[in-house]
Amino acid sequence: MSDTRQHGRSSAATVEVMTPSAVTTDLDFDRCYRAVQARDTRFDGQFFVCVSTTGIYCRPSCPAQTPRPHNVSFVLTGASAQQQGYRACRRCAPDAVPGSPRWNAGADTTSRAMRLIADGVIEREGVGGLADRLRYSPRHLTRVLTDHLGAGPLALARAHRATNARILIQCTTLPMSEIAFASGFASVRQFNDTVRDVFAMTPTQLRSARGAHRDITGTTGGITLRLAYRPPYRWAWMRWFLTSHAVAGVETVTDGPDWTFRRVLSLPHGTASVLVSPQADHVRITLRHLDMRDLGVAVNRIRRLLDLDADVAAAEEVLGSDPALGPLVVAAPGIRLPGSVDPAETIIRTMIGQQISVAAARVHLDNLVDALGEPTDWPDDQGRCFPTPASIAEHGRSVLRGPRRRIDSIVAVAAALADNRVEPHPGMTASDLYAQLVELPGIGPWTADIVAMRVTGDPDIALTHDLVVVHAMNELGIDRGAAEGWSPWRSYASMHLWRHRLAAAGA
Repeated sequence: MSDTRQHGRSSAATVEVMTPSAVTTDLDFDRCYRAVQARDTRFDGQFFVCVSTTGIYCRPSCPAQTPRPHNVSFVLTGASAQQQGYRACRRCAPDAVPGSPRWNAGADTTSRAMRLIADGVIEREGVGGLADRLRYSPRHLTRVLTDHLGAGPLALARAHRATNARILIQCTTLPMSEIAFASGFASVRQFNDTVRDVFAMTPTQLRSARGAHRDITGTTGGITLRLAYRPPYRWAWMRWFLTSHAVAGVETVTDGPDWTFRRVLSLPHGTASVLVSPQADHVRITLRHLDMRDLGVAVNRIRRLLDLDADVAAAEEVLGSDPALGPLVVAAPGIRLPGSVDPAETIIRTMIGQQISVAAARVHLDNLVDALGEPTDWPDDQGRCFPTPASIAEHGRSVLRGPRRRIDSIVAVAAALADNRVEPHPGMTASDLYAQLVELPGIGPWTADIVAMRVTGDPDIALTHDLVVVHAMNELGIDRGAAEGWSPWRSYASMHLWRHRLAAAGA
């Protein structure tokens, strides 16, 4: 699929514009350059543009004059550009783009490493901890990332720290020394050097230039950020999912056209609250009560929950060509996969929802949170944390209701999570996580599929064990074998089938 657009500073010649999926498999120079000429925002975050004459790197949609082809090269990550000595463009702020869908859902080592780096694993556990989670030696992992991305794990983590530093510099009044350590830098000198290298400004100059970056603002109520995504986005679907699964005390969804979603986040250095406000071309989030060391982790987990880095254009190009699914895609473009902010929480919640209605599951979850959820200590913003696996393992039998065997299974899985006998994380492949889950008591294919899809973001899981999806397929006359033709977007096909059956609920 392509169209043509005029480039405002060029002659009347037209440029071909591809779907983003045409660029994500490799960085073909001609395709990437045509995308830059078109200034198409769909490509932002999928690759970066390095300009040798200026020494800067940009997002593809940068409004500056398009550089000549012989002065341009393309890289997959901002870290790779920084590693080569390029600084971030002040005009287009390339670190404020949607993430690449390949990191969000890919099963290769590079993709899984990028997801864990975005979740702050290197800051908390070092390169050794990252390598252990991926089952590689640190040396081999560094070689793989350098070969594929032009930057090793430390350089990739440094790029994330630089973005966190920019946000804290420009939307808080924290002293620079506090920002340095909150961003994950080992010293103030390292912080100063990195900011100068990446943004070509000192931290003080960067703070005075805050007006140039409209993606962040400081408020007395916390930090407010604008998170970009690639349209379209079917917000009615995400609102239905969040509303129908909201647990009292942990999550709240307001009504109306300007609806919001609020929840308590359990983060590595403490708890925080997030208020999500969908907008026409971005998502506004406000983080409060946040330990600043958790800024990058919190943003990453909200992005994954809302599937903001998805390449829906590529998914809908494939699904829309199917005679049965095509009308569903046309009726509800922009369907996303609801993700996970906490893998252990997602496992417990999904187990409690087995073989009962969504409404019944909410009753059980409300009771569990009311009994075992730790109250927040925010006098102006009360809430509860979802119970930890350890508390469910210890007290779950006295709180949970239902068949004894079901309760025993939930408690046993909580104990396995608490003892780290099972360590689910977004850096796992969906197949590995599925295999671990079905070995646990009380977890069958339905639960394992749902959890693997939500925790890893895998776009290719067919929920053929879900009764809603099965009923939708039967209603539309779709044979189960037809799902093979929807690969690699079977998760999104499942969401469209789910929505088709639930359309009466406003999804």
